Amino acid sequence: MELTIIGAGAIGATIGAHMIRAGHDVTLCDIDQAHVDAINKNGLSIEGPVENFTVSAKAITPDQLPSKIKHVAIAVKSHHTRAAAQLLRNRITPDGYVVSFQNGLTAHELAEVVGEDKLIVSFVNFGADYLSPGKIMQGNIGTFRVGELIGNQITPRVQELVAALPYAQATNNILGFLWGKEAYGAMLYAGAVSDLSIADALDNAEFKPLMLAIAREVLAQAPVKPESFDGFDPDDLEGSLARLVTFNRGSAKTHSGIYRDLAIRKRKTEVDDLMRDLKGPLTNHVGKLIQSIERGERICEVENLRLLATYERALRIGKPLNAIVNLIDAPLRASTGPLHGVQIAVKDIVNIAGQPRGNGNPADMKSEPVKEDAVVVSQLRALGADVFATTTLLEYAAGATHPNVAEAMNPFNPLRTAGGSSGGSASLVGAGVCDVAIGTDTGGSIRIPAHYCNTVGFKPSYGAISLDGVTALSPTYDHVGLLAKNVAITLKVFAALTNGSQVIDTANIEGLRIGIFESDFNHPSLTQEVSIAVKKSIAELTSRGAKIIEIDDSLVHELDQIFENSLLYEIWQQLGAKVTSDPAHFGPDTLRLLQASQSITSEQYESAITHRAKLLLQVPEMYSGVDVILRPATPYVAPFTTPPIDTPDGAAEGIYTGTFNITGDPAITLPCGFSPDGLPIGLQLATYKGSDLALLAIAEVIEKIITPQLPNR
Repeated sequence: MELTIIGAGAIGATIGAHMIRAGHDVTLCDIDQAHVDAINKNGLSIEGPVENFTVSAKAITPDQLPSKIKHVAIAVKSHHTRAAAQLLRNRITPDGYVVSFQNGLTAHELAEVVGEDKLIVSFVNFGADYLSPGKIMQGNIGTFRVGELIGNQITPRVQELVAALPYAQATNNILGFLWGKEAYGAMLYAGAVSDLSIADALDNAEFKPLMLAIAREVLAQAPVKPESFDGFDPDDLEGSLARLVTFNRGSAKTHSGIYRDLAIRKRKTEVDDLMRDLKGPLTNHVGKLIQSIERGERICEVENLRLLATYERALRIGKPLNAIVNLIDAPLRASTGPLHGVQIAVKDIVNIAGQPRGNGNPADMKSEPVKEDAVVVSQLRALGADVFATTTLLEYAAGATHPNVAEAMNPFNPLRTAGGSSGGSASLVGAGVCDVAIGTDTGGSIRIPAHYCNTVGFKPSYGAISLDGVTALSPTYDHVGLLAKNVAITLKVFAALTNGSQVIDTANIEGLRIGIFESDFNHPSLTQEVSIAVKKSIAELTSRGAKIIEIDDSLVHELDQIFENSLLYEIWQQLGAKVTSDPAHFGPDTLRLLQASQSITSEQYESAITHRAKLLLQVPEMYSGVDVILRPATPYVAPFTTPPIDTPDGAAEGIYTGTFNITGDPAITLPCGFSPDGLPIGLQLATYKGSDLALLAIAEVIEKIITPQLPNR
């Protein structure tokens, strides 16, 4: 057979070399002059574990193509298909044809130029790599199928071609093989953002859900029945992973061509074609990451694959819980830093460049994207963190949901709320989507949802993390803080943000002085299940040598009494103008609260703030005989929906947390138990303002003692 192969890279040259050795008349055409010269001078060499041989071959550049060609093969990268097709315009003889040896869904581009009736399509899955001019490595022998683009018959010309090609077999469902390869190929694209081998990426349990989800996403778009090959079975994807690992471990081609283009040859990949042909969200995330690597913003490393796995969990788990506002493609960040490889979600009340600041309000969520990051987001990026998502919240963090914004739900019972206002962040962490998220806390908005969702919730000292670029609710009481999987990751992120040490003094439970307010356990809103769980934790701590010391609660009661007037007055200063000009902007529960806040006079506010200043002078005395104060986090387990703060249940929700917003002291919620219905319960620890690392040291010790076993779910 006489065949001209356009594209003498890994696949085209391998096929051509085998055909030449079998006696066929093959001309190789390539734009790489050095490759062409080497083939003409020294021959074409195939190396590797399959076999080693060299053939004398004829190679030309595209400008040397004859005016008429009978049989042509296209073996260029898919994104070069259009240019290759133009070389064939008016060149194919009436009795000739074109065969594609390409990955991807390129047939339509070729057919536009040569016509469907002159096009044969193939599926090639043996592994090969370009080594150097004139040298190709063949890594294995894989499936090779050839078939007609139109019709379901195996024609004589297909049979003739198959007889000349190495390893090839005819098929009447070539598109089925191509769509199977699209699914497998999408997994290879995902793996290529890391430096793992194909086999290692497919064999890693951490990435198994991602790989399966990507394959399912692609197969769902297939217009034909996808076919099986080399261990890949569309009807048995889980079993396919193990078989594909075996297949790839047996190949000398360890990494995909996409990886080689990105990491070794530093050239454009076929990713734009992937994103054009496949429309699923995970495929899009893969494509955006690859484009980021192409632009030099990232390198191929396993942290990218972990980010993709986080996107998969966010779509599979976070979206159904209404925890996510937006996922952020290939977020910009420093290539190194103490938070490199940490995926962090951010409450949608914090400025993220390129994203609207939604504030839990439907109009704001459709507003123009902000141009600059909040300080905390800028810091996270500079520290190497991937800020990958914005999370849902109560409207303006003011204690109520907007009826047109779905409430974040609880990962332990999706019929219950995740709490507020940082409910989306708590829900994501509690569900295991990510290890840490940013929240804000004005009266308990980090610690309360942490209690509901079985996470750590840390409100640092006032001002420890910048509020610049965060929607203000009450500037005197607003805090930026963290919801996290455990105290260790809390410390890691907080220390990085505050330039503090990640090494903290070890606290000892033996002799630790824990202060409690006896009145906390007599409050009428405290439910029995929460009381039992917190008291059980106290008993466990005392059994390990901690000392429980009852503290006078009079200062706490005085502080709490000034909270409402000062809080409401500041809320009106922030949002009152919008209430006056456009009351329909707000949901009814939020509007009711805001309108009520208008009644607080400046005199009442000044009185409250002045009284607060005097009371703060007494706060050190409250801690004088103890190392830490322990309180419940909130009096009940997660309700079905977050009660607005101007309702009895809403007022009770923050009875244990608001005190530490008034004082600005660091406070943290730790999981400590579950209700009989399997709903999480937390307790709260606090120390004096500025002693954040001491609090985290104590929390880390206590966490090891009281962390409950997860209930069966």
